[in-house]
Amino acid sequence: MSIDFYWRIGMEGDHASLRTPRRYNRGDAGGYGPGNIAPAIRGGELDGYSYIDHMAAVAKASESAGFLGGLLPSFPMTEDPWATAAALAAETTTYRFMVAFQPGFLHPVQAARMSASLQRATGGRLVYNIISGGGGAPQLWWGDKVDHDDRYTRTSEFLDVLKGVWDGEPFDFDGRFFQTHGAALPPGLAGQPFPEVYFSGSSAAAVAAAGLHSDYYLSWLEPYADLRAKIDGVRENSAKLGRTPKFAVRIDVVARHTEEAAWAEIEKGWAFVDKGAADRAAQGDSVGAARIKGWVPEHITGYRDLEVQPNVWCGFSLIRGGPAFGLVGSYEQVAERLDELRELGVDAFILAGNPHLEEAYRVGEEVLPLLQRTPITPSGLETR
Repeated sequence: MSIDFYWRIGMEGDHASLRTPRRYNRGDAGGYGPGNIAPAIRGGELDGYSYIDHMAAVAKASESAGFLGGLLPSFPMTEDPWATAAALAAETTTYRFMVAFQPGFLHPVQAARMSASLQRATGGRLVYNIISGGGGAPQLWWGDKVDHDDRYTRTSEFLDVLKGVWDGEPFDFDGRFFQTHGAALPPGLAGQPFPEVYFSGSSAAAVAAAGLHSDYYLSWLEPYADLRAKIDGVRENSAKLGRTPKFAVRIDVVARHTEEAAWAEIEKGWAFVDKGAADRAAQGDSVGAARIKGWVPEHITGYRDLEVQPNVWCGFSLIRGGPAFGLVGSYEQVAERLDELRELGVDAFILAGNPHLEEAYRVGEEVLPLLQRTPITPSGLETR
């Protein structure tokens, strides 16, 4: 069985490096000031090289470096991943686009039409990252006040309807959140390859919904023993439903020629530490965010306090936004840790590094070729 590797495409702008995590110099997250790259100010005017051009460069770089596709995240401060996927598809050849979205803000019949149109236009390169939302202020940004467990009920209904209309036969549905009467995709769109579903969420409600719908259960990286327990629980729940999901993990990576050089990058970024970040991330009702807060020590004397096992570091969210856990080490060490995750049952990875463009080349050229045991899916489409 092959292993799929995706790369994260920064939709919110990008840092100059992890050593300067508060400096966004790609995209407009930090404004169009001196030192900005994409776009840049030259002669007092914007140079016409937009941020979509930069995202296209990241997509092409990661495609050429051996990644199967790219994750397009969705947050209140990002561009829309659906529109971005359509724009970037023309810039790549076989690269898949994993569109992150919350089902509550789009009717499933419209989502089916959008998805089938993208599949038809790109030759089947759309992948879903289904996120049901972590509550708190980001959820209210959308005007969404649906309770935690009900959001997963809504997500499950959404996917029931989307799958129900996909083949073009009239489909009726009368649920709590969605209703359809004779809905169907039109000829030409009906019957396109259905996107693979990567399903996120750590709660019991999420695991139950993932058991019904996921092709890949997607988790942030956690200490390996905890991750193994989570995978076992998802597998057991899915077995009761007669399904066998695969598993994927989202991981930030700092890999260098030596372990010392990798930790030197972390040490420089540690100057920007924000020890309250874990508390703020847990203010919603996300079980995953609450789990991460529990792994961050209350008293931190230095960045190495957060190395929970060899090369596994839980301090990323304290120096920049995003998941807490990632891998830090030499190219060989990072490859070994990824191989260990494969032994735990992980079938796919979403990797990331700052800056996204340069690190896509580094990880693709230096880390992926060191992986052992099972083949990596090449940058191309396979028959499923």
